[in-house]
Amino acid sequence: MNESQLHDHIYARSIGLALGGGQEIVVGPGDDCAVIRSAAGDISLLTVDQLVEGRHFESDTGIDLIARKAVARSVSDIAAMGGVPSWALATGVLPKDYKHADDLFDAMSNWAKHWGCPLVGGDIASHGSADHPLTLTVTVGGTMKDNASPVLRSGAMPGDHLYLTGQVGGSFESGWHLLFEPRLDAGQWASANGVHAMMDLSDGLGRDADRIAKSSGVIIEIDAAKLPINHRCKDWRQAVSEGEDYELLMCVDPKTQIPEMEPPLQGSIGKCRSCDPGETPGAYITDPHGQRHALADLGWDH
Repeated sequence: MNESQLHDHIYARSIGLALGGGQEIVVGPGDDCAVIRSAAGDISLLTVDQLVEGRHFESDTGIDLIARKAVARSVSDIAAMGGVPSWALATGVLPKDYKHADDLFDAMSNWAKHWGCPLVGGDIASHGSADHPLTLTVTVGGTMKDNASPVLRSGAMPGDHLYLTGQVGGSFESGWHLLFEPRLDAGQWASANGVHAMMDLSDGLGRDADRIAKSSGVIIEIDAAKLPINHRCKDWRQAVSEGEDYELLMCVDPKTQIPEMEPPLQGSIGKCRSCDPGETPGAYITDPHGQRHALADLGWDH
């Protein structure tokens, strides 16, 4: 079973979840964050992400960069909803006799404060062997600014144009996967200005665009010639497949005025349209030679 199949199983199992105390699950599993509404009507965003040595970073990566990425991955999920991070929890499973624990958790605390979500608790455990990988898990809670609504994956509409907050591809070669800046400002602009759908690109533009299309019930058509591709990529296929970009993909009404922001939005790289009779929702890309390719399997599988 691959990651996408496991996600589908979790989503199906989670139908009908309910909370006590008058709280409501607005969005459960299947988006960048869970969305909870309190009995008083307040919205909370909740997300959690893992970082595994040998999978998300190499053993010779510096402690500060490991800590930064561990926190930034979850902060990026808050950005993808258009939210504001407010607190964090962290757990770590350390190799036996790990010598950098103090420095690691000091650095995680510093980065959490940097993004406005101080570490308020967590847990530590150790493997029985020094050969086991360092594994970190960070949960971040957030809120919405000025009563804005969270931007979901499921809101894309026919006619929407697609925008990116930056380049895609080359994340590992460039070190961007360790240095990316969660796009909080762009996400908050999106939630304040009625952007229809959005997510952060952790598994690659291909697989993640397909997730938006399927969640929204639309066809997404991307023009490979319009992609802002990192110069380290040999072609569009590598750029949409590698993952760990952590840019935001937005589905925007064409009448929306795109402001100047830093970094500037990259687009329009494509459009959303309705499904033709017999079509099922999904994302596609047309290469510079005019050939059309399905994007569902072009991406990173954890």
